Amino acid sequence: MGWRLDLQVPAPHFFKVVQMSDVSIETAKTSGASRREVGTASDFFALLKPRVMSLVVFTGFVGIAVAPGTLHPVLAFAALLCIAVGAGASGALNMWYDADIDARMMRTAERPIPQGRVTAGEALGFGATLSVISVVAMGLFVNHVAAALLAVTIAFYLFVYTMWLKRRTPQNIVIGGAAGAFPPMIGWAAVTGSVSLEPIILFLIIFMWTPPHFWALALYRKGDYTSVGVPMLPVVAGKHETRKQILIYSALLVPLTLLPVALGFAGAIYGAIAASAGAVFLALAWQIWQAGKHGDEPESDVRAKRLFLFSIFYLFLIFALFLVERVPGLYLPVI
Repeated sequence: MGWRLDLQVPAPHFFKVVQMSDVSIETAKTSGASRREVGTASDFFALLKPRVMSLVVFTGFVGIAVAPGTLHPVLAFAALLCIAVGAGASGALNMWYDADIDARMMRTAERPIPQGRVTAGEALGFGATLSVISVVAMGLFVNHVAAALLAVTIAFYLFVYTMWLKRRTPQNIVIGGAAGAFPPMIGWAAVTGSVSLEPIILFLIIFMWTPPHFWALALYRKGDYTSVGVPMLPVVAGKHETRKQILIYSALLVPLTLLPVALGFAGAIYGAIAASAGAVFLALAWQIWQAGKHGDEPESDVRAKRLFLFSIFYLFLIFALFLVERVPGLYLPVI
């Protein structure tokens, strides 16, 4: 593809993550230290990345709703709450580790740690505490399979994506995207106590959706990532390669979303709307490619922003359709 994947991890750097992060965080927010105030509830809530958490909770809820069998409503709520708390904990730990670069990026500079409203230690303690609570509660009140998957999700997001991949390889989003793809699988396991083909396909849909979604953002926010040295694909391989990869992953994503119809756990309504929405997704990816091919960088960035925003709606729609077809009378078999 014109660029080389390098997952070499310098051992001394990796094993000094706490020391590095503490020093760089304090340096990044020196200007805010003099006006340090006690963090408010809204500051700690912001650490949970509520917008990201909302999509995680929704896909986890779909996993619970479409799984075979039943789960007592109280236990279903407990499972969903654990997923939400675990997702929020991951966000807080991510903000703790990334506070140094957050302070230098326009998109993230207003977060609580760079602004000095919450200290690095408070964010670390908050995230770690919520992580333990969510996993233990899932194991005690729901089942151990769901708890294990939740623990893997949190650990993967923190150690594999945030600490290892994000600052070292342009494949950070491709591999690291697995963390955001686990929630429907966790929801399914909460009901069934196991994992089967259906939740794996739900996992794969989110996994394949993640690269074009975040690469579209990285295209029009390239300057932010360049300034802090995060090797997002546009920074390392250039915008041309990024546009090509967005188109390739989009072309792989759309057929994958139709696989549930072929396997019989989604019907005609899902299939028709998913196919139509997928055509729009592909068209937007194609427009990005064409704009770049003709050298119109500003138009390419405009198209990238449109794809980024549409991709959020697209994923929500795909998973909402699974719920729609659970309404009596709305599941229409294709065959």
